[in-house]
Amino acid sequence: MNKKKVLVTGVTGFLGSHTTIQLLNKGYEVTGTLRNMERAEEIKKVISDRVSYIDSLSFAQADLMDTKIWETITEGMDYVLHIASPFPRELPKKEDDLIIPAKTGTLNVLRAAANNKVKRVVLTSSSGAVVYGKEKSKRSFTFNENDWTDISNKKDTTPYFRSKTIAEKAAWDFIKNDTSGLELSTICPVAILGPVLEKDFGTSANIVIKCLDGSTPAIPKIGFEMVDVRSIAELHIKAMEEPKAAGERFIGAAGFLDFNDVAAILRAKYPHKKIPKISLPDFAVRIFSNFDKAIKPILIELGTQRKVDATKAKILLKWEPIPVEEAVLACAESVLNLNIV
Repeated sequence: MNKKKVLVTGVTGFLGSHTTIQLLNKGYEVTGTLRNMERAEEIKKVISDRVSYIDSLSFAQADLMDTKIWETITEGMDYVLHIASPFPRELPKKEDDLIIPAKTGTLNVLRAAANNKVKRVVLTSSSGAVVYGKEKSKRSFTFNENDWTDISNKKDTTPYFRSKTIAEKAAWDFIKNDTSGLELSTICPVAILGPVLEKDFGTSANIVIKCLDGSTPAIPKIGFEMVDVRSIAELHIKAMEEPKAAGERFIGAAGFLDFNDVAAILRAKYPHKKIPKISLPDFAVRIFSNFDKAIKPILIELGTQRKVDATKAKILLKWEPIPVEEAVLACAESVLNLNIV
C-alpha cells in the first residue's frame, strides 16, 4: 500500500505531537521536524506509547529561517502541516524576534512546498489573528473567520498575536500569487488544553496548572475560548483531507470559560485540593504583572469576553470538538500523572 506522506513541523510541540499520533494511527507516513535532534528519541518514546505504527515516523532537523532545508525535506511530501511557530512564555523585548521567524518560516515552507508540488499546506494560525486589535467597545463580541486582528492597534494586541496575524496574511498573499497549484487551509485555534504528553507542554496548560498547584491564591476575572488539543489535531487532518477545505480558514473552539469556571470544574473533580475561590480585582492583576512577567500578555483580556463562532468547521468539515469541560479535566489528570503539579 502506497502511504501518503505528511511533513509535520514542530513535532515536539503540544499540538505537533498529538497531530502526529493521529496521523500515524490513520496510516500516514510522517516526517516530524524539530530544531534539535537530541529531542528525537524522547519524543519518539512519547509517541510510540500511543501508536501502532511507529516505524512510519521519521525526523528531520530544521530551523524556520533556513531556506535550503525546507526545499530538501518537503521533497516527495503529499501534505505539509505547518504547526511550528515561536511561542514565548513572556513578552519578548524585541517583537521582531517573534514576527520575523513566524513570517519568514511560513514563507520558506510554502515556497518549498510549491516548488516540490506538495498538494496542500495546512497552516496553524491562531484566534490571536482574529479577535484582537479592536476598539474597547468592540472587544466583547463573537468573531468568525471573516474577522482579522488589526496589528496597528498596539494597545489591544501582543507581539505574539501580531506575529500570527502577519504570518497568516503572508501565507494567503503567497497563495494568491502562486501558480504551482499548491492549496492552503489555515486553522485558528483558541487556548488549547487537553492531555499533556510530557513535561514540555503547551503554554495554555498553565490555566489548569495555576489552579492546581497552589501558586494562585485568587483568580483573575479573565476568560478564554478553549479547545481540546485532540480536537485541534483532528481539525488539522480534516482540513488536510477534505477537498472543500482548500482556500479556507477555520476557527477551532469548543466553548468559552472564565478562570472561575475552570476552577469550579477542578474543585468538583478534586475536592481535597486547595483550588482558589476568591476573584482578584483587575487593578491587583495589573500590579502583579509587574512581578510576574508571564501575566503581562493576558492584561488585554481584563474586562472583556472575546468569543468565536466555530460553526464553519462543524458544518464544512463535520468537526465535533470534545466538550470544553472534558478538555480541562484531561489536562488536569495528565499534569498530575506527570508530576508537573
